[in-house]
Amino acid sequence: MDFLFKWTVSIFLTLSVFAGPGFAEDLTLVQGKTGIEALDTLATHEWDIATKRKSLPLTLIWSVLPGGAQFYSEHYVRGGFLVGIELALVYEVFFNKVFQQNRRFEMARPWQDSVSFYNTAIKSANDLDELTSLYSSRAHFADKVRSLSDRKMEEEDLRKAELAWLVGLHAYGVIDGFGIWWNNRNRNVELKSSKKAALFALVPGLGQMYNEEFGKAGLLYMGLIGAVTSVNTSQQVIEYYLKRRRLLVAENRSITEIEGVSERITYYRKNRNQYIWGASLIYLYSIGDAFVDAMMSDFDNPIHFALLPNFGGGLQASFLLEF
Repeated sequence: MDFLFKWTVSIFLTLSVFAGPGFAEDLTLVQGKTGIEALDTLATHEWDIATKRKSLPLTLIWSVLPGGAQFYSEHYVRGGFLVGIELALVYEVFFNKVFQQNRRFEMARPWQDSVSFYNTAIKSANDLDELTSLYSSRAHFADKVRSLSDRKMEEEDLRKAELAWLVGLHAYGVIDGFGIWWNNRNRNVELKSSKKAALFALVPGLGQMYNEEFGKAGLLYMGLIGAVTSVNTSQQVIEYYLKRRRLLVAENRSITEIEGVSERITYYRKNRNQYIWGASLIYLYSIGDAFVDAMMSDFDNPIHFALLPNFGGGLQASFLLEF
């Protein structure tokens, strides 16, 4: 978006200069400033606007809490978003998912007891018809236990993924809080080396830190932590269903049951591959982002809009962009 904005404004200025000499004279006269103090002194970093709270130890201490560093540095909107999202994830991971898991265990316990009962009965049975009946009853309850086990495995996959996103989001909050402190002290608008930024970016996050874009580094870590963890948990579910399918084949179960498990394997393989592609694209994007940010690192001055006299006649609006 920064590049598109810069390109659009540059085209506008070029066309305006060629459109008439009066406009070019206005650009020369103001020398990149409007001359209006109220405009020239506008803050250029509203996202990281400076505050009086500049203590690094307090920033790091408060960052232990969700949104703490942002609230300490008086960035209340950012802190509020972090608190809301993190508390929602904490409830989902540590309360709702645990409640669901305990409920599954309670539902499965009677069926597990029934399976144990029929296992004992099968050992003591001698009649073939009786054994056939016992095996059929045992299979009925065993299928119910397996069904709950499948749901438990899938819910655990989701819980671990949500936990990873929670950890990643908190990591973002800590790194972003450090970035606020850094920009609160000083903001370096000197041109940085694009080559160095790209080389640093080969290690995830270092390119953004080189450009002093700590919030972006935090977002990068959040995305990578979530994606990599989801790849791992999806693979665990795949291995679980592969084992289930081997058991079904060994027990000579119906084609419908085996195909149902195969569909779950395919579904989680697609999920795993999507997360692998997602992590790869995030990584590649971070390299390009670091390169472009370094290239535009000195593009950090306000856009001024002012009405200036044009001695060729009348008033003329000048749209100025400083590089």
